[in-house]
Amino acid sequence: MWKKYIKPYRKEAITGFVFKLIEAFFELMVPLIVADIIDNGIGTHDNNYIIRMGALMFLLTFVGYGCALVCQYFASKTSQGFGTYLRNDMYKAINAFDYDEIDDIGTPSLITRMSNDVVQIQLAVAMIIRLCSRGPFLIIGSLVMAFRINVQMALIFLLCAPLIAITIYLVMFRSLPLYTKIQKQLDHLALVCRENLSGIRVIRAFSKQHYERKRFHEATKKQKDEQIGVGKIAALLNPFTNVIVNCGIMLVLYVGAIKVNTGILTQGEVVALINYMNSILLAMLAFANTILILIKASACYKRVEAVLNIMPTIPGGYEKNEISDAPLVCFDHVSFSYRSAKAIEDVSFSMEQGETIGIIGGTGSGKTTLVNLIGRFYEAGEGQIYIKDKPIQDYALDELRNMMGFVPQQAVLFSGTIRKNICWGKQDATDDEINEALRIAQATFVYDYDQGIDTYINQDGHNLSGGQRQRLTIARALVKKPELLILDDSASALDFATDAALRKALASLNQTTIIVSQRVSSLMHADKILVLSHGQLVGLGSHNELMKDCTIYQEIVHSQLSKEAA
Repeated sequence: MWKKYIKPYRKEAITGFVFKLIEAFFELMVPLIVADIIDNGIGTHDNNYIIRMGALMFLLTFVGYGCALVCQYFASKTSQGFGTYLRNDMYKAINAFDYDEIDDIGTPSLITRMSNDVVQIQLAVAMIIRLCSRGPFLIIGSLVMAFRINVQMALIFLLCAPLIAITIYLVMFRSLPLYTKIQKQLDHLALVCRENLSGIRVIRAFSKQHYERKRFHEATKKQKDEQIGVGKIAALLNPFTNVIVNCGIMLVLYVGAIKVNTGILTQGEVVALINYMNSILLAMLAFANTILILIKASACYKRVEAVLNIMPTIPGGYEKNEISDAPLVCFDHVSFSYRSAKAIEDVSFSMEQGETIGIIGGTGSGKTTLVNLIGRFYEAGEGQIYIKDKPIQDYALDELRNMMGFVPQQAVLFSGTIRKNICWGKQDATDDEINEALRIAQATFVYDYDQGIDTYINQDGHNLSGGQRQRLTIARALVKKPELLILDDSASALDFATDAALRKALASLNQTTIIVSQRVSSLMHADKILVLSHGQLVGLGSHNELMKDCTIYQEIVHSQLSKEAA
């Protein structure tokens, strides 16, 4: 799958790879020049030769440095482009997730995967271009040069190489599962941090700062302990490879000294062999550190790949449907469960155009779940939901949801102007359309601001009251002129006078509406009222009909209204 993201930058990747090989080639030439200077310059006291060869060595070093800069540029460009494409695909995939997938993975984990995990993968891509080409080339090149100088001395190199390879393998084998565990702990740390920041008002209201600091400290301590644990294993890599290579250098010095005395090798060749052994050491160290980065990236990539491989359980529909003027919602023996807990059980009802349906019931009775099923945010486990006499699965998700104006329980606003938030419902909404939606939603408080609908609001609308946020979210749904308006307990923060004015304004539109509310006064004038209890439909009818036949509805009404009002 990674090939898809590297493909747009394959020219840059190949260019960086080639320039790094050129730099490594020049680096392999330097020990030979040093050996030549020692044997033919210093040995013969030829200063001119020393200067000429020194200048050549400087030139090779300078050109190699230039090649390294070119490689660095293209490696960075490739890794950043790789990360951008990958992050965009992740965001696209996450936006296609159903509520089930988001609930299963968790928002903090998704944020960590899109940020920290992708950064680790970007770093690995850059390191592969910069070091994974250079390291093996230097190691193999040094071995070839050693064989070129002396076969017997090169056997020392062959002895060291597999020992270093075994060391790297053992560290990799032990580190990989630990890095996977660390990323999961990072998800937990992100969760704790997110809960603390989003719930700061509640934490302070209950004076729980000390408890939350302790909770955060425990999460960071666990993260630190796991990082130290894997760090101890990774720290063994450099000293072990150092010991192996330095032992090899000692053997080269010992055997080389004997061969110099017997005339088989020159002093310059021994120095060249030591330099090649050091090149192997440095290449191995760089390669070993790259391996650690790749191990981290491998653990991260598995988490990213898991996100990209998730197929939404709710497909987007197979055909384009003609949208008629009369929306029809019909539940036919619909049931739904969250994991093992039953939320909706055997619910059947229907509604026609222009009708207003109210949904009431105790906490946890399944009211929100029912309206979420209409928008296919969840897929019904049993039974069938029909929209305009067609199964809901026949509609493309965009087509289905564009028919609806959905106002959720929690009023969610985004940083930006009021105009920008309202226009989420309709991007090209005119000022007249925005003002009309604000009037119906009883959000005329906007005009009290100096900048009116161009007033800036903070993230989540924290510079507004709860009732103001709810009215703006209702206006956002109204501006698109939906065929079906769903208000999921979205007037709970409104005072009774504003709530009554809102209901009166909505009634004047002849708007097909579903109202979920705990207030009897908010839906007692609805054409039909659904009474839910523990996920079951225990009452269906008008207010007067339910007052005669439904005991649970009677109890709700009498708990809120006087006998005269009921």
